[in-house]
Amino acid sequence: MDILTLLGIVLALGAIIGGNILEGGHTDSLIQLTAFVIVMGGTMGAIMIQVQLSVFMRALRISLWAFLPPKNDTEGTIEKIIGWSNIARKEGLLGLETVAEEETDHFAAKGLTLLVDGSEPEMIRNIMEVEMYAREDRDIQAARVFEGMGGYSPTIGIIGAVMGLIHVMNNLADPAKLGPGIAVAFVATIYGVGLANLFFLPIANKLKALVHGQTQFREMMIEGIVSIAEGENPRNIEAKLQGYIA
Repeated sequence: MDILTLLGIVLALGAIIGGNILEGGHTDSLIQLTAFVIVMGGTMGAIMIQVQLSVFMRALRISLWAFLPPKNDTEGTIEKIIGWSNIARKEGLLGLETVAEEETDHFAAKGLTLLVDGSEPEMIRNIMEVEMYAREDRDIQAARVFEGMGGYSPTIGIIGAVMGLIHVMNNLADPAKLGPGIAVAFVATIYGVGLANLFFLPIANKLKALVHGQTQFREMMIEGIVSIAEGENPRNIEAKLQGYIA
């Protein structure tokens, strides 16, 4: 669980709601279902028009990373790679065949299989980098879905505000309807700007940072597997891979 994300949400909402209370406002005035439906519905519709279905579905799946980020056990993976290197030096590359079959990480298993098959180091690097960059591109596109939502929601909020004002103008003769119409107008703007700057854009940036971390982790695996293919000493491989530990 990413505690910083939860603390950020609590702090941001607490500051806004607390500031409203300190100014003498009522929390109920910030809760407008109509405004929320306009902003969220309009934003979701706009982003659905912009992206492909596969990208949109991927964005929904990785949105959980903001709260439950994928764990990259860098130190543990370095130890595994050194273990693979020792097996390769003692038993030859064919000794890694059982290891490749038992490996649960698809990316690592692919690299080990290439090793066992006797592929050239440069070929192993090229094949694994293609998959690495393809994954990175797919996840970056998914992260940009939230970036797009952050761009659309303030404008949708303005649309909601204009709609509220139109409702007010159409009911000038009925004072009882003026208050709700004005409330929707202003609250829609708050929702649009607030969702963009407190949720959509921060989540997009966090996801992009996590995707970068995933790519760096896979780069380390590629470097380790290629080093084994080149027959490097396990100690030298370890010293090289230690550079990836922040």
